Amino acid sequence: MASLAEIRARLAASEGNNKGGQSTGGDNAIYPHWNMEEGASTTLRFLPDGNTKNTFFWQERAMIRLPFNGVKGEMESKQVYVQVPCMEMWQETCPILTEVRTWFKDKSLEDMGRKYWKKRSYIFQGFVRENPLADDKTPDNPIRRFIIGPQLFTIIKGALMDPELEETPTDTLRGLDFRITKTQKGGFADYNTSKWARKESALSEVEQAAVDAHGLFDLSTFLPKKPDEAAVKVMKEMFEASVDGQAYDTERWGAYFRPAGVSAPAGTTESTPTSAPATKAVPAAVSDFDDDEPPVATAPVTAPTAAAPTQKAEDILAMIRARQQK
Repeated sequence: MASLAEIRARLAASEGNNKGGQSTGGDNAIYPHWNMEEGASTTLRFLPDGNTKNTFFWQERAMIRLPFNGVKGEMESKQVYVQVPCMEMWQETCPILTEVRTWFKDKSLEDMGRKYWKKRSYIFQGFVRENPLADDKTPDNPIRRFIIGPQLFTIIKGALMDPELEETPTDTLRGLDFRITKTQKGGFADYNTSKWARKESALSEVEQAAVDAHGLFDLSTFLPKKPDEAAVKVMKEMFEASVDGQAYDTERWGAYFRPAGVSAPAGTTESTPTSAPATKAVPAAVSDFDDDEPPVATAPVTAPTAAAPTQKAEDILAMIRARQQK
């Protein structure tokens, strides 16, 4: 397990650089803190990453959500989303973000840019020590996984840089609980009142026994599979089709990336994981850039009214392609 000094050094280095998955298998190992009622709180105890090469006790994930106007060939017209991994997770050029970054130089494309920007989340593991979700059942392995959004992650990371903190929060004997509190701000879920406990505490005998019996997850195994060259080309093609307002085409892309609930075309071998599993519908996140809650798998399509002028997708694509030709 990395020391607090090592964690701080890595965090400081990453800040300097910034300035210059797998499916869940259908179990309930992921704890859905976003399903809490407004005003409710849950207490978590984070554990180290089972991968001892990881300095941190989390893994960062960056996904891009591509909306499509339904699925080609299906009668019911519901907007579907396909999540694809951002290649920047592997320190490689992402063809989607390469294009999207240029949009922010044009005010008329800023909203589109936010729509297709990568969504960061962070994978942690640990115990749920206080659970306000009455319908949540603890699995046989009580070590849960937590999908933490940037708003909560900022609070978690900020405390780690506090010089008064003497030990890493995942320490077996002198660790700290983290309390997530859900409130509301401007009609959106807000977690800014979440905080670390002030008092240190040791793992209980039951918790230590669970770690001994089940071991710790290697959190990197829950990151998406790295797309190969063919999959990257498919991602770019899907992105352009999404911007163009097309429906998702299972025959063209189903062997690579699919919306939740859509099967691969017959006779194909799945090359990469499908989009992330569907989650219970939740309120929109605070930021369009970084969501604190998993995206809704499907949502009804709302047609624009005649009175509301909208920029046509083909006009946006024309602007994009004009830039590419310069």
